[in-house]
Amino acid sequence: MTKRKSVRIAEETLPVAEREPRAPVEAIRAAAFAQFAERGYPVVTVRDIMKACGLTQGALYNHFKSKDELLHDIITSTQGELERLCQQAVAGVGDDPRAKLAAFVRVYVMRHCRMRIEALVANREIGWLDATRVADIRRSRRAIRDILVTILRQGVEGGVFDPPQVDGRSDLKAIAMALLDQCTHISMWYGPGGDFGEEQMAKLYVEMALRAVGAKPQSV
Repeated sequence: MTKRKSVRIAEETLPVAEREPRAPVEAIRAAAFAQFAERGYPVVTVRDIMKACGLTQGALYNHFKSKDELLHDIITSTQGELERLCQQAVAGVGDDPRAKLAAFVRVYVMRHCRMRIEALVANREIGWLDATRVADIRRSRRAIRDILVTILRQGVEGGVFDPPQVDGRSDLKAIAMALLDQCTHISMWYGPGGDFGEEQMAKLYVEMALRAVGAKPQSV
């Protein structure tokens, strides 16, 4: 397996138990996210994680049987929350596919801006898990993709989306994956303090997504 690059995290983002008291399991999860993001899963030890969150090594085994189980837990938890947020966003905006696409992209981008470390770990370190542990994560990712494919299909069938075609056909699954890749990748480079804040970045990505699928303007 190829070596993964580590991501340097500002010191203030690391969990500090005395400033931010947490339940032990939440402290362990936060420390694991930070350690895995900064140094990579293979290098980080259980001792490193427990030292980072100010707990004894034995405390981890009260909640997780192994480092593998901990990695699976934190990726599953952040992936499940992303799926829930996407479902909730789309369900709350009515029937217009343009509004659904905008809501989906907005919440997806905002999540990847605000939870950058979690996204990095989930997307970069998943390869260290075995096939059984990866299966439910991939199921959730397919569910998110299918939400987007459904929106695109509704837009095409309703005559409000005109996505790119090749040889007279559109591949909505491929378009959905391209949009997801674009939105996911923001976690690799976005940081506060730039020209655009989170809300502005979300608006930009919504506009790009609507243009990419050939969304027709709403009637006034």
